[in-house]
Amino acid sequence: MPSKNWVRLLAGSALVSLTLGGCAGSSGGQHLPPANFVAMQEGPGEDYVIGPLDELTIFVWRNPELGARVQVRPDGRVTTPLITDMPAVGKTPSMLAQDIQLQLSQYVQDPLVSIIVNRFAGTFSQQVRIVGATGKPSSIPYRANMTLLDAMIAVGGMNEFASGNRAKLVRYDKASGKQREFALRLGDLFKKGDSQANVMLMPGDVIIIPESVF
Repeated sequence: MPSKNWVRLLAGSALVSLTLGGCAGSSGGQHLPPANFVAMQEGPGEDYVIGPLDELTIFVWRNPELGARVQVRPDGRVTTPLITDMPAVGKTPSMLAQDIQLQLSQYVQDPLVSIIVNRFAGTFSQQVRIVGATGKPSSIPYRANMTLLDAMIAVGGMNEFASGNRAKLVRYDKASGKQREFALRLGDLFKKGDSQANVMLMPGDVIIIPESVF
């Protein structure tokens, strides 16, 4: 009959094996539902919010001289003929158009303004940030129906030192006002082609890819 010390030793070895086995897999945390590589049905995203350095075309119907092609300044404002330092960041194009219409109504009867976003960067809350062991850590503008695969392709994938299955996604939960962490399986997605590892992204998501410890 084995001694108590021997039984304890076996139990300890089993516990260490289970712990190492868990470390070898994906990182802890909740998992997101899988997404299709190509969206089954494309749809519009949330209303676009203008960000610093966005390029806009402002068109005033029947008064083209009052329109302009402008870039939003780092301070979040734009200047057009007759209007100086109009706040733009944080507004949708339709909101900014209404504000410009209100200002122009002092000079033009019933102005009609439309705005086109030519080049966009978006606010930080609308960008997806990828950091850590990736080909090119970056902040990229979110677009409707963006997936994890789309974002990783945009930054050149993972580098040779990445521990893909220990990656995580940090997302702000508007309902609770707190950040939540989700486990990602980038290694399975890129090395095994596991479609179940592809997930949908949301504006403001942060993807963190650690380096392998070996």
